[in-house]
Amino acid sequence: MKRIAICGNIASGKTTVQNILEEQGYKVLDTDEVAKKFLTVKNTKLYSAFKDYDVFENGEFSRYKVAQLIFSNEDARLKIASIMHPQIAEEIEKFFQANKSDDLLFVGIPLLFEANMQSMFDKIIFVYTDDDIRLKRLLKRNNYTVEHAKARINSQMPQAEKVKLSDYVINNNKDLHSLEASVNMVLGNITSVI
Repeated sequence: MKRIAICGNIASGKTTVQNILEEQGYKVLDTDEVAKKFLTVKNTKLYSAFKDYDVFENGEFSRYKVAQLIFSNEDARLKIASIMHPQIAEEIEKFFQANKSDDLLFVGIPLLFEANMQSMFDKIIFVYTDDDIRLKRLLKRNNYTVEHAKARINSQMPQAEKVKLSDYVINNNKDLHSLEASVNMVLGNITSVI
């Protein structure tokens, strides 16, 4: 079993890459979805740490309010990471165990390097998209202000550093057809060494 991480900074197209792989029959764990599952008041560690912050709506965590807080408050961002990253790592291990008979398993994990989880994987794919394209996508997709979109982009480790730390880089500056071709090329490289 090869454990492959798919990472990419915000609005790089990481989810689209995951979808392409799933369409080809590969199993992909999306840690964004895992994080959403953990962002609940039933997560007692998280609730205790943030009960005095304005991050709740109708008795539950508001994803919008949490995002506003962590992208404007470094201490809050580090606090939420220290609680959720170990929980996410545990879910990744469960995914590997549950599917250990598969040749290739993929995990979409945008904050792989920030969470220092590289050692959990055999190979790392980084989805790269120029910063100006990512900014346009964020503004269009999420209706963010330019200031908030830039804060989100700047909160992550720069792409150039992640490229150096990755085994494969998929460039996503063009159209879907080009992206699919790049994914298939990387898949060919990975499967040739299994």
